[in-house]
This record gives sequence, structure tokens and C-alpha cells, in this order.
Amino acid sequence: LRLLSFNVHLTLTLTGPLDHDHNHHEDQAHHKANPDRCDGIEFDAIVPDENGHTFFFKGDHLWNGFKGPAQVSSAFFKELDNYHHLGHVDAAFRMHNKEKPEKHDHIYFFLDDKVFSYYNHSLEEGYPKDIQLDFPGVPSHVDAAVECPKGECNSDSVLFFKGEEVYNYDIATQSVKEKQWAHLPNCTSAFRWLEQYYCFHGHNFTRFHPVSGEVNGVYPKDSRHYFMSCPNFGHGGEANVPKCSEVTLDAITSDDSGKTYAFTGHNYMRLDTHRDGKHTFPIARTWKEVTNGVDAVFSYSDKIYIIKGDQVYIYKSAAPSTLIEGYPKSLNAELGIEGPVNAAFVCADHHIVHIIQGQKMLDIDLSATPRVVASEAPLPISGIEAGMCSRDGVKVYVGSEYYHYETPRLLAFSKMLQEPKTITPDMMRCVE
Repeated sequence: LRLLSFNVHLTLTLTGPLDHDHNHHEDQAHHKANPDRCDGIEFDAIVPDENGHTFFFKGDHLWNGFKGPAQVSSAFFKELDNYHHLGHVDAAFRMHNKEKPEKHDHIYFFLDDKVFSYYNHSLEEGYPKDIQLDFPGVPSHVDAAVECPKGECNSDSVLFFKGEEVYNYDIATQSVKEKQWAHLPNCTSAFRWLEQYYCFHGHNFTRFHPVSGEVNGVYPKDSRHYFMSCPNFGHGGEANVPKCSEVTLDAITSDDSGKTYAFTGHNYMRLDTHRDGKHTFPIARTWKEVTNGVDAVFSYSDKIYIIKGDQVYIYKSAAPSTLIEGYPKSLNAELGIEGPVNAAFVCADHHIVHIIQGQKMLDIDLSATPRVVASEAPLPISGIEAGMCSRDGVKVYVGSEYYHYETPRLLAFSKMLQEPKTITPDMMRCVE
């Protein structure tokens, strides 16, 4: 989550300088002056809307996004003032329930013993309701709430926090499991961001596992270093976004769930998280056994294969990524080849991994035992550093350019070198 360079300063930009505004709203005389989140305040709730815009609530104000001044909450969710004049929300979360489109992506606000459901910033008909009508078994006056989709929790769920008590609410069955996470600070707000879970308390946050509550790493951390831009905090100024012509990749892959990862240097970037933005992280944050970069990465059968030197690391794709027991293994033992490997990719529903070494491509059947090279072909392109196969074909990357072929076979047997295409801002976080 730290602001880290992605190749040539391709950095995680959560924030910009906060535009402070301490004026009273003339048309909202009962509202207090705008609070400043850089003063080290404690948030009441944090929630994204259906478009991925994140709102931070404090009293009767909110911040729209990771930068910018505080604004009156009712300017965005006007019915909160119509029904409730305590000037705060207790908790909020964005529903994840694709089985019920009429509820999926709706924002739920909790105030005392009532729940409000919003979509497109409009209050849904029939709300507010008593909490027990929508969420039986969940207490009133909760401190925090956060959604937990299936795959990260055992089923689509919502975690509610009240003191040291945690209520795991199963959306489908409406059952509640109560537990205590006494080791976790009392959360006044909770936030799911890029499949990671954060408990906010005071001006700090602690990252936790949504099933066990386990905390790994050194916490708490000051949220002003990570979730907003504040003077004398963070890592200094605006991020330096590189030109697209300066971006190069070491590896790129898309797993079975559609998560797309691009690797360069010590860092990786998620490319599929358009609602949360494109951000960079150290590789070891997700695949902790892998340090100092990768040579090639491919996805197969709900697993991610990371090749580094003459070693192969295999991880379960589901979050959090877990190294398969017995790994890493040597390239020879796993794939029947010697290194180095420049790039690797597997096409969806296929069992062949295409390994690029220099200007040749080796095909290895992953369903066979032992694994051996089934075929070898020369390539029309030299200097390939990364490759990926997706619905629209195969892309192989050379520097800041890539070549697009409809199939691996066309890549291998094409007599004509295609015109290269350039990496664009839509693909990576870069500028032309």
C-alpha cells in the first residue's frame, strides 16, 4: 500500500494535496465548519459507491475521494438529513451480491437502529428500515461494517463490528456468526480496498484477514501516510507518472477470475481494478516468498506460476495468495526445461504453456506427466520480455511496444513481422 515506484516511477497515486476549506456552508447553518482530515480525526465510516468513488465520513461531513476538501454529507445523500439529525453515520458498506442484482452495489448506511439503502446516490423506496428487517441478528448502533465477497470469505458476507464483537452476516442464508477479535483494535470504520481489509481506529488503520481477523505486519499505521495527502506525511508530493514510452514489463498474466497483473522490477500493478484505480505494490506484498523481481508469470487451473531464475513458485490464485506446499521447485523438475525464461503464457481452457526463450517458443503440456517439451518453434520477434493470452489473442511485449497475434500458432509461424503497437494510458497508468 506504500507509494512505490513502478519501473520508471510508475507510482501508487492515492492522493493529491488537500484543498483545505474551513468555511461554513451558508445554506447549512446547522453544520459545523469543515473538518480537516489531516488533523488526525477518526472516521465514522468509509464506503465506495457503485462507480468506485470512495467516501470518508466524519460527523455531518464527508470527503469524496482520497483528496479534496470536506463537504456536507447531505449534498451527496440528502435524505440522511431528512430522516436523521444526529449529524453522523455509524457504519456503511457497499453490498456485494451478484445473485441479487437489485441489491448488488447498493450502499447501506447504518444510523442507530435504522438502515438506509442508496443506489446512484438516491434513497431506495421503503427505506429507512429497522436493521433487523434487512439484517436479522445484527445489533443496532454498530461501529463499522465492510462487505466480504465469496472467495475472500466463505460466502458473500458482511462483517459488522461492535466493540470487540464481530458479526459475520451470510447474505444468502441471513445467518449470523458472532466472534471476538480482541487482538484487533475497536474499529470505528472498515474498508475493503483491492481485496485487502482495513480497520480504522483513531487516525490509524490495521490490515486484517477477513476470516480469521489475523494481523500480519507492523500495525497500526497512520492513515495520513496512505489514504490521503497531508503536509509532512506520505512520501512527498504528487506521484511522477511516466511516459508510456518509458514503461517496460517483466511479466503479465490474467488469472481465471479475471485479475490481471503486470510485473516490473520489484513491483506489480493490478490492471483490472478500474473502479479502484491502477496502483502499484511490492511483489512480496502478495507473493511474500518472491523477492527482487520475476522473469515470467502465467496462470493455469486456479494457480499462478511465477518463474524466477531456475525456480518455479506456484500459488493458489484465491486471496490471500498461498504458496503450494513443496514449492519452489526447479524449472527442470516442474517443466522439464532449463532456464532462463523470458516470458510464458497459457490461453484460457488450454493445457499448453508457451515458454519463450530468446527467439524460440517451447510448448509444454501441463496435463501430462512428466512434463516435457512437446514442440519448439522459432519466433519472428526478438527481445520478448513478457507475454499474455486473453480473449482477444496473444500479446508479446518488447520494451514499451507489443505485438498482437490472434493465436499462439500465428505468433510462431507468421512469416511477416507485424507492426508493433505502443502501450497506452488505458493499459497502464502512464501519459503519452
